[in-house]
Amino acid sequence: MYERLVAYCGKGISVSRLGGSRAGEMRIGRFLHNPKVTLGEMIATARGRAVAQAAGRHALAIQDTSSLRVGEKGDGLFLHPVIAVDAEKGTVFGLIDNFFLKREGGARETRKQRRFEEKDSRRWLSGAESASALVEAGATCVTAIEDREGDVYECFALKPARVEKLVRAAQDRRLADGTSLFSKVDGWKEAGRMTLQLPAAPGRAARSAELSVSFGAVEILRPTHRTGGEDLPLSVAVNLVVAREINPPDGEEPALWLLLTTHKVDDLAKARRIIGFYRLRWTIEQVFRTMKTKGFDVEALRQEPDGPLEKLVTAILIAAVQVMQLVAEREGQAQRPLDDVFDLDDQPILERVCQSLEGKTAKQKNPYLKGSLAYAAWVFARLGGWTGYYGKPGPIVILRGITEFRAIRHAWSLLNV
Repeated sequence: MYERLVAYCGKGISVSRLGGSRAGEMRIGRFLHNPKVTLGEMIATARGRAVAQAAGRHALAIQDTSSLRVGEKGDGLFLHPVIAVDAEKGTVFGLIDNFFLKREGGARETRKQRRFEEKDSRRWLSGAESASALVEAGATCVTAIEDREGDVYECFALKPARVEKLVRAAQDRRLADGTSLFSKVDGWKEAGRMTLQLPAAPGRAARSAELSVSFGAVEILRPTHRTGGEDLPLSVAVNLVVAREINPPDGEEPALWLLLTTHKVDDLAKARRIIGFYRLRWTIEQVFRTMKTKGFDVEALRQEPDGPLEKLVTAILIAAVQVMQLVAEREGQAQRPLDDVFDLDDQPILERVCQSLEGKTAKQKNPYLKGSLAYAAWVFARLGGWTGYYGKPGPIVILRGITEFRAIRHAWSLLNV
């Protein structure tokens, strides 16, 4: 399935195209409809590969939600993956879990009357619970990373004991000292500054930003009028890290991150580290980008939900995460071997293709060791149109290169029958 998904990436994914023939279409159709092929088993296989690489490392469990099919009222089908990333090097270990959500019209109006276990927001706690597999596999530390939607009191109060939480604050929460979260930070002194690269976002070009950093401990109170919240603790002690952009470009909104975390933050170095962890959240945004229009075009799928659609989306998600593993290793920082992601049978073909791509100058030579994932990433990037001179190849370029490589490998197999 992965081979065929990559081979037809960007050309419109459908069962007939993936099959390649009527017989192939029937085989893939049977696979997707087979009750013995379960989402749980697909995820468990991917998770097994991911956690095996996390032993002895600090792993970030990054989770977020993206739409698949959405109606005018915001109802429809959504996916919510959890991916594991090395906190220090940005290496993508792989997929940990994925949840499908069906949102129906009118559910928003009744959310305050429903118990936490019945709400869509339960997915954030479920993702943190899935991240416990990284702890069991020997990760030295596990941190669940979430954007504003994950700012849910129950997720602080009920999180797994050995999983830390880091979320961008969305709500001006009441604090135990009688103040509120957002007003509290106004009186904090700057602890220091840092400069980082802000990635491009809708309506914003990528830019270098200087940030003022402050931090402190806060105690957030349990929300009032919460159905079924009586058993929750009255308050939860957390730390808040504030990153505020100084002197943004004219006409640009200054970046402002208020990051709540269960990590201990008692000096500037730790505050900067928390900001660095949060920045790696862009990895899951790139996974979504790879899955959608410029990559696998997952939103164009026409399968019916409750079975075939979810299985096909899960296969695409696994493939998109593998693309991000290549992107993360494009500079060879983690020195990962090729067989972390690919079959070693691909190595002779990679080396032959590499010879045809290399030029005479140092910039045109593959600088990485044969048999490494970085070596493969360089080849795929060149096949995808990267010249080696400008910038770094992104997921769409690398995915395009993998597609070209699959075609080359298919021809190789035909010539060597």
